[in-house]
Amino acid sequence: MPGIVEYLILSAVLFALGLVGFLSRRNLIVMFLSTEVMFQGVVISAVAFAKFHRQMDGQAMGLFLLVIAAAEAGLALGMVVMLYKRRGTLDVDVWSSMRG
Repeated sequence: MPGIVEYLILSAVLFALGLVGFLSRRNLIVMFLSTEVMFQGVVISAVAFAKFHRQMDGQAMGLFLLVIAAAEAGLALGMVVMLYKRRGTLDVDVWSSMRG
């Protein structure tokens, strides 16, 4: 049975991979998926601490984070589709210049 250290290492690795993916890529979809990977790392750490302390608070927080991530996924994908229809690209550099 893995202990809390293994869960926290997995959580840190997922969060670090998500952070590297978010900072190194310029595609909106890859940035969005990297954010989701970071969320999953946080959920694993919350559930690991709940298991370690034998309380349900971390698991309830993990469930809440999954609901928030699902709502964010729906909104973000809708925005990505709208942005792609407008300019035909998902490159962040194209969207960084604002016209007004």
